[in-house]
Amino acid sequence: MKAISYARYGGPEVLGLGEVDDPRVGPDSVLVKVRAAAVNPVDWKCREGHLDPVLQPVFPVVPGWDVSGVVVRPGPAVPEFAVGDEVIGYVRQDVLSHGTFAEYVAAPVRALARKPRALSFEEAAGLPLAGLTAYQVLHRVLEVKRGETVLVHAAAGGVGSIAVQLAAHLGARVIGTASERNHDFVRGLGGEPVSYGEGLAERVRGLAPEGVDAVFDTVGGDALRASANLLAPEGRLASITDPEVVDYGGRYWFVRPDPQDLQHLSDLADQGTVTVHVSETLPLERAADAHRLSQEGRTRGKIVVTVNE
Repeated sequence: MKAISYARYGGPEVLGLGEVDDPRVGPDSVLVKVRAAAVNPVDWKCREGHLDPVLQPVFPVVPGWDVSGVVVRPGPAVPEFAVGDEVIGYVRQDVLSHGTFAEYVAAPVRALARKPRALSFEEAAGLPLAGLTAYQVLHRVLEVKRGETVLVHAAAGGVGSIAVQLAAHLGARVIGTASERNHDFVRGLGGEPVSYGEGLAERVRGLAPEGVDAVFDTVGGDALRASANLLAPEGRLASITDPEVVDYGGRYWFVRPDPQDLQHLSDLADQGTVTVHVSETLPLERAADAHRLSQEGRTRGKIVVTVNE
């Protein structure tokens, strides 16, 4: 099959389109014909070797963890899905090897849910990793409740934009950091935008003089340090990018596949509660360009690569 792969760590230039072996479908896996695969920051971090201490590469590596597509063949121990079912998945495995930037992927059933009917394949591909991250942090780590005030950093990004929608759905007031050009976008998601940069703490305090009940950090660094001083008494802090959060009494979270959580997100998308904004759609052969755009860090919503259109 055709796939994007890299045989060594490096920049976007190590990515190339070529033929690789078809994936093998184990008893607990599903062969999925890929229609779209979203780009996430973790993809280029893996490509550059930053996750080498925790994820062993088996070169050549096919990148990509997010997928939307159609079931071609379920494994013998998979009664949940049948040929022709449309699915989405966060296909993270224990090694870096067989990702989703390919014509086909063998996905563990624990990574899959049914694709939301309300979303296109391109939109649906952007839901799994970002949606699961937002859902798990808000529900399991921060335990956000109705009437609370939540600060979401990078509120126009892939994770942040879904976090704003989910927090608003929980009945929380949401303040979201974003560049000026994305303020209207954040308002449309249900958040109150504030600009990045010097004076951020004062701007947030102007909206929430008593402090915020929870902070969802997707940026780290200065934003994290400022956030620690914006918490109300008993406020909670979580980060998905900066382990230093524990020094401020918060929690660091790395998303994990969960089919129940993913199906719940799919249902919320069908109900119109969650939407996925796709800012760029590129064909598979332009995966290197998709990685470059992701690394620039200015994307509104998601970047998606299309396959088998």
